Amino acid sequence: MRVERLYRYPVKSMLGESVDTLFVNAGGAEGDRQFALIDESSGRVASAKQARLWRELLSCGAVTEDRRVRIHLPDGSTTTTDDDDVDDLLSQLVGRSVHLIDNRPAGASIERADPDQVLDMGVEAEVDAPILELALATPGSSFTDLAPLHAITTATLERIGVEAARYRPNLVIATPPGYPPYAENEWTDQILSVGGTQLRAMGPTPRCIIPTLEHGHLPRAPHALRTPAAENRVDAFGLGLLPCAGTYLQVLSEGAIQIGDRVSLD
Repeated sequence: MRVERLYRYPVKSMLGESVDTLFVNAGGAEGDRQFALIDESSGRVASAKQARLWRELLSCGAVTEDRRVRIHLPDGSTTTTDDDDVDDLLSQLVGRSVHLIDNRPAGASIERADPDQVLDMGVEAEVDAPILELALATPGSSFTDLAPLHAITTATLERIGVEAARYRPNLVIATPPGYPPYAENEWTDQILSVGGTQLRAMGPTPRCIIPTLEHGHLPRAPHALRTPAAENRVDAFGLGLLPCAGTYLQVLSEGAIQIGDRVSLD
């Protein structure tokens, strides 16, 4: 196995950027989920997991420029995370009052709309949306959902038939011919040696509604959830049987990961 692609997502729920090298430490990937929007009315972090409110964020791109992040808006204009009017522009985009922050507050949470209900009833429907605290397994200040890193194999992506970008991984791991899809399930508690780093597989990654939504120019793809729901419902982090694809990772030894690095399981 080897590293095929590397990604980071400077602003939570916006499109990310492909990179050749990713520095990782206990808090995750450098520059990943560094910023997020806070909903002024609820105080919660904006996440496209609640598609009814926040799916428009997936029409925006975020790329790192020196010490700031440039946000590409769907009308072709841009702003940066340090622009004076960034909050106003993003509030106009999503139709709600929001402000951008770069340090995860204690108890930061999101709404996670029930993905099966969203598929059945549509993205505009009022559905069950449990409140989840962010980054319970990630030290530091980033806005990861749970764990520092997320990886998925090409075998799993090919089985489902979707683009890696829909699952928002940090690492896409190329697997040899015949490698089984969903093998990430079996990696739990094993150590992945990647370049000069060591990563512990924490468990399968539960999938939400986000992979099914429009991502920039990518159209909706309901099978991004329906296929793993039919083929790979497994117990994830004690939350019950959930559709999963990929694995969450803990960083045991920090360092730089590069495209082409060999990946081995210990």
